[in-house]
Amino acid sequence: FNGKMDTLIWKTEIAPLPNSTVYAKDGQLFLDTKGGVTVWLNKNLKGNIRIEYKRKVLVDSGANDRLSDVNSFWMATDPKNENLFTRDGVLESYDSLRMYYVGMGGNTNKTTRFRKYQGNGEKTLLQDYTDKTHLLEANEEYHIIIEVIDATVRYIVNGETYFEYKDPSVLKEGYFGFRSTQSRQSIDWIRI
Repeated sequence: FNGKMDTLIWKTEIAPLPNSTVYAKDGQLFLDTKGGVTVWLNKNLKGNIRIEYKRKVLVDSGANDRLSDVNSFWMATDPKNENLFTRDGVLESYDSLRMYYVGMGGNTNKTTRFRKYQGNGEKTLLQDYTDKTHLLEANEEYHIIIEVIDATVRYIVNGETYFEYKDPSVLKEGYFGFRSTQSRQSIDWIRI
């Protein structure tokens, strides 16, 4: 996949709260939600992958503006259900998945964490940061690269490797999703 955002190739799971929407405009994807949201690319990815995009937390005068949660799921599968797209956007509804997860600027911009969900409710914390350097700044565009190459998983932000993990049981297949909660964000220039 290489191109602009088009809502036709995305599956949205959004918590049913007022003033929450996901839409495409001028080739960008916008998440503007009061609660949790996951926007999945409707394509199962396999083998070595590189996912690249630009993302920004918009903070000025929107009802949902909050500096938090530039999050991503990748290589996601549901061990108990072939259809992955069955959830309601609430974070806990994803606990049963097997996948990688980065919560950048999570917990109201207090943590940046890398986890591996095991598919049984266990969410193994692989690494985390709480220093300002690895947290978010309002209206700053982040160039994010996610890689799964052989057994190495990387998460790179603006050219800096935040996380690198050599996984002895690497996940080699699954879905990619943008994740957030209570914020307004724009996503552009995705390359897979």
